[in-house]
Amino acid sequence: MKGFFIVLDGPDASGTSTQTKLLVERLQKEGHEVMQTAEPTDGPVGKQIREFLKTGSADPMELQLLFTSDRAWHVKHVIEPALNAGKVVVCDRYWHSTIVYAESQGLDVSELKKLNNNFIQPDVVFFTLPPIEVSLKRLEKRASAEIFEREDLQRTIHDGYEEMAANNPEIHVIDTSGEKEATSNHIWNIVKDRL
Repeated sequence: MKGFFIVLDGPDASGTSTQTKLLVERLQKEGHEVMQTAEPTDGPVGKQIREFLKTGSADPMELQLLFTSDRAWHVKHVIEPALNAGKVVVCDRYWHSTIVYAESQGLDVSELKKLNNNFIQPDVVFFTLPPIEVSLKRLEKRASAEIFEREDLQRTIHDGYEEMAANNPEIHVIDTSGEKEATSNHIWNIVKDRL
């Protein structure tokens, strides 16, 4: 039996991690075998990325190529084996981040798009997109900021997700500014119909 691949993606502090966790819990409760995963991964390249995000010491294109390299490892070692075992895979961020974040820094994404088109594509994609002011307020509460967590960049990133969703009607845009359980139920209703 082939598995089912779900991706939740979105700007920083938009709720991808919270909604990924809640969706995984709901799937398990409904009796599905689930693999929860995220990018950057805990793999060899993912660890390097996490360091770069803290220090800001990577060239922007080099960083996005590292994300793509980490994704190749992720697909081969985590996602595909789980799907082949018939599991539902729920991933917190995927290739959509790479394209949006690269574009937000003015990079040419044509090569990145080509590289990322080769990866297995999700069955369902959600963009967690609260109003930008909500995300910015949430970011203010974080103890330390990563390199992308500047207000000007966050506004550009938010616009990038909106534009990608507008150009890809199969992406489900979810406003995560409300009560998290209600948002989770909304996501679940869409997933339930697709499973």
